[in-house]
Amino acid sequence: MSDSSGTSHTGTGPNDGAALHAAHDDAEVAHRDAEAAHLDAEAVHHDAEQMHRDAEAMRVDAERAHREDDEQSFGRLGRPLRRDSPFMLGFLGALGVFLAWFLTQALIQARSVIILIVVSMFLAVGLNPVVESLMRRGMRRTMAIAIVFLFVISAFVGFGFAVVPPVAEQSEEFVQNIPQYLDDLRGNSTIRQFDEDYGVIQKAQDYVTSGDLGERLFGGLIGVGRIVINAVFAAFSVLILTLYFLASLPSMKRQAYRLVPATRRERVQLLADEVLARVGGFVSGAFAVAFIAAVTSYIFLTIVGLPFALALAVFVGLLDLIPLVGATIAAVVVTILGFIESPVVGVACLVFYIAYQQFENYVIYPRVMRAAVDVPAALTVVAVLLGGALLGIVGALLAIPVAAAVLLVVRQVAIPRMDQV
Repeated sequence: MSDSSGTSHTGTGPNDGAALHAAHDDAEVAHRDAEAAHLDAEAVHHDAEQMHRDAEAMRVDAERAHREDDEQSFGRLGRPLRRDSPFMLGFLGALGVFLAWFLTQALIQARSVIILIVVSMFLAVGLNPVVESLMRRGMRRTMAIAIVFLFVISAFVGFGFAVVPPVAEQSEEFVQNIPQYLDDLRGNSTIRQFDEDYGVIQKAQDYVTSGDLGERLFGGLIGVGRIVINAVFAAFSVLILTLYFLASLPSMKRQAYRLVPATRRERVQLLADEVLARVGGFVSGAFAVAFIAAVTSYIFLTIVGLPFALALAVFVGLLDLIPLVGATIAAVVVTILGFIESPVVGVACLVFYIAYQQFENYVIYPRVMRAAVDVPAALTVVAVLLGGALLGIVGALLAIPVAAAVLLVVRQVAIPRMDQV
């Protein structure tokens, strides 16, 4: 019995294997059929895309043929212009000239705003060492800026109260006394003969006593108001911009340094910080020179007995902040007021300021600025002359810091490179 069961088990094995093999073959056939169907579907899709491309190409060809037919009706197209053709070069050159002219006109129109921005940045850089000095004493930057600006605003307000009233009073007195001054000129025989021949003094007296001298000088009340409003607006703008630049100066420096390649960033940062430090030194030196001029003027004006000596000394000190021309303007104004007071005082003021300006220009100013910005005396004078000739007062203000920056770059960059060649 066991044999028959064993025989029965052995007989069923091959049949099952054949069935499994047949099922596997059927599965492979079905897989191949599916792949073939997929390939056929891809072929159909490819054919459809090819037909779409052919249709698009036919449409483009039809449009091109249509355009060519239209173009042939108006003549055959010529070859496109070459980039080096005279017409193209002339057009691009004219376009470049127009762009340069437009930018130049834009700069000229915005010149007053640019000057205010430059002056404000210059003042912010000059006041920054004072702010940092207060910060080293434990103050926060906001508090240090507030203290510095309070001092600056107090100085402006004090100057206004000290100078404006006496200047207005002296100007009014001068205008009222002009007829008497003109009449006194007839005491000179030459001027009296000249007046008898041409009537110059009489015409001048009639012009002064006509009552509209102030209107003719300043363009009337509207002209005076426009001048005052413009001056107040400019001063207010400079104060606001200076405050903004002073508050954001550290972040502005960081963002500017990030524009420099990383390999040169450290050296550029060191050089820029040194330039900013020298600008601050220049501002400190300029205030020192102005303070010396104010104190000296006050002592002299007190000795000669000129009224409003303190106000005039403050006026001289503030104008002395402007290199080269500021001291001259202040000396002319004070000398005119001295002549109004008396000829002796006027001559004394003239002699004093001529001597003092020579002493300041060739002794005080070069020495102080050389210690502040390390610029040789001859280069200091040349820089101020060139800056004043190019940009006026702003150029004179910026001349010495620019000269110090250029000299620093030459010493630290150009000369070492030349030594390595």
